[in-house]
Order: sequence, then structure tokens, then C-alpha cells
Amino acid sequence: MAHRIIRVIEAFDGEHRSLSAAELARRTGLPSSTAYRIVEELLAESVLERDGQLLRLGTRLWELVSRSSKVLGLREAALPFMEDVQAVVGHHTVLGIIEKNEVLYIERIGSNESTINITKVAGRLPIHATSTGLVLTALGPAEDQELLLRRRLKRYTDTTTTDPDELRRELAEVRRMGYSVMAGTIVQESTGVAVPIFNADGKAIAALSVVIPRLGGPLQTSITALQTAARGVSRALGWDGTLRDAVRRSL
Repeated sequence: MAHRIIRVIEAFDGEHRSLSAAELARRTGLPSSTAYRIVEELLAESVLERDGQLLRLGTRLWELVSRSSKVLGLREAALPFMEDVQAVVGHHTVLGIIEKNEVLYIERIGSNESTINITKVAGRLPIHATSTGLVLTALGPAEDQELLLRRRLKRYTDTTTTDPDELRRELAEVRRMGYSVMAGTIVQESTGVAVPIFNADGKAIAALSVVIPRLGGPLQTSITALQTAARGVSRALGWDGTLRDAVRRSL
């Protein structure tokens, strides 16, 4: 039963904020009778709310998640530093983690600049095509790196790396530098730049990133601003060493 409830909740996304019960049944692949029964149960618990003739996620769901989500402390620690980065760089600034073999974005500060940015809060993107995914994998457990290298990877643009040997070299380079730069790997016109955030144990648990224009973007300014911000977030989380110390420990 639980997996059916999750399927109903997951049917809502950025493009489908309100759905009818019939649309929910179609999007989840559940029998109409099952979908309607789950909808009534979720309405009774305020997990779903009515929006006229449509349904949407209710505030009760947000309330429950907000009580104990592991990302809340991370987000709260990172947000002031993200604002600093955005003020310096002038482009989208994003906070992401790896969750179930994908990058999950948990905060974003937007920009009026024209840089194309497909990251969304609570949105997911592939590890191999994002700067956040690559830097966290490069500084993460060796077994996670091997799992990534064994996967069949999708090519999004001409610069997306899908060859295992080439990707292994890129991971090694990210470990050496301590940050990741991904130019046009998922959107041709944009470059993602990411640096790791470490917890009190020196483990890379998240990444701060910016999305800048691929041509003429403030690359070095972005790297410096992100490194300064990530150092501040890591210290707020209890890591009292340098970023270089933490990178060395991950090798």
C-alpha cells in the first residue's frame, strides 16, 4: 500500500501541480478504483487538498517533512552563504545532494540573468551530467564511483561524458582540483560549477553550485566564491579543517 501512496504523491511535479483524480490514475498507472480510494484517504489526512475540481499536495505533507528532514539543517546553514555567492556571481546558485543515484536539488536562489538553468527545488538530474553529481561522486565512496562507471549513461549533448574510461579520468581530475566544472554537458549554453560541502566527519554530503553562461561566464570568480561559501557552510556543520584537508581525507 505504501508504494501506491508514494506513486500518487510523486505524480505531482513542477508541470503538474494540480491534477484530477482521473489524471492521477493515468499518471500513476493505478486502477481508477484504487486511485480514488487513496485520494480520499489522503484528503482525509490533509496530505492532499482540493483545488476546485482538482487536487494538489497539502500543507500537511510539508509540515510532516519539515519536522525531521535531514536536509533542513543543511539548507538553513547554506542559505546565507548562497546569497553571498549569488550576489558576487550574479547567476543561479544551487544546493544539491545525491539521493538514490540522482542529484536532488534542495535549494536554489534564482537570477534575472538569461543563463538557462533547468535545476529546480525538489528536482532531480543525472549524476554524470551535472557538476554537483560529479564532485560528490569523485569525493565519495569508491564503490559509488564504480557503480556509476558500470551504468549505461545517457548522452544529453555532444559534451556529455558517457565513456567509462573518460569519466574515470574526469573523476580523478575533480578529486585533484577539489571542484567540478561541467561545460554544456546537459544544456549546451550553460556551465555548471560545483564545490563540496563537508560535515563534521569530513564527509562530502552536499555541493554548492552555480550555473553560468558557457561563453564569457565568470568562471574563476565563481570557483572562488563557491569555495569561500562552502568553507563557511562546512564550518557551520562542524568541519573545522580546510576544504583541502577534507578532499585529502576522501582520497
